[in-house]
Amino acid sequence: MSNVENQMNIHEVLSWASLFLRTNDCDESAALLLLEHHLDWERSKIYAHLQDPMPKRAEQSFRKDVEAHVQTGIPVQHLMGATEFYGRTFNVNGDVLVPRFETEELVEEALRVMKEREGQITSIVDLGTGSGVIATSIACEQKGVTVYATDISKEALQVAQENMKNHDAPVTCFQGDFAQPLIDRKLRVQMIISNPPYIAYREREELSKTVREFDPSLALFAENEGLATYETIIKQATYILDTNGVLLFEIGAEQGSAVKRLIKDTFPTSKVAVLQDINGKDRIVRAYV
Repeated sequence: MSNVENQMNIHEVLSWASLFLRTNDCDESAALLLLEHHLDWERSKIYAHLQDPMPKRAEQSFRKDVEAHVQTGIPVQHLMGATEFYGRTFNVNGDVLVPRFETEELVEEALRVMKEREGQITSIVDLGTGSGVIATSIACEQKGVTVYATDISKEALQVAQENMKNHDAPVTCFQGDFAQPLIDRKLRVQMIISNPPYIAYREREELSKTVREFDPSLALFAENEGLATYETIIKQATYILDTNGVLLFEIGAEQGSAVKRLIKDTFPTSKVAVLQDINGKDRIVRAYV
């Protein structure tokens, strides 16, 4: 039998991967993501060429990554070295949290508020920027606004700065504990946005193996039932946030009332709202202070 007859087509390889993932309780969507990566094709092209022979070298590397994902739990995004966020491709690795789809809604809300305020917000800071997806997306979408980004992790900032450079995003980065670098430099902003670590340590074992073992703990967990980071940022906000400024947080689904209370304790006259995500879960706290 010839090599051509032995060669599987793209549909057969994709079907194998989907079944293998499903059988091992993994998300089948990983198959298409990895196939796009190894073929370097758009999804529409894959669907148009399902009956084409799968290139042998691409098949071998694809199978290797599918098996690695199942056997070790390593995120698909780490295997690819990149992920999509708000219509752009960002580099990711083990030094940064793999950005979640829900965080795009935090960016959407920030842009909505900036549009609503019609040029009143001229500077913002993304605290705990990680891979830089929030700061980069806002800098690219909202030209002319001064964007700062901070992270305590030197390694995370290196990833963020690489992403910012790749997208020509004019973001100024500082290493330090949330807003402390801005406090030290006496910088002020009209908006603070943050997706900080907010998972309680007691919830560690409830997380998927992929998250628990491959996302950096520094980006996941916080003391005081996950609220410690909000306490720090809200306190720091008194030094850097202008009058009539805006606070925007991503939160855990059960943290809305607690974060709202923390904000009201520090900014008693603020108008605080808990916003739900596309799945109907509490996801964002917005405060006009």
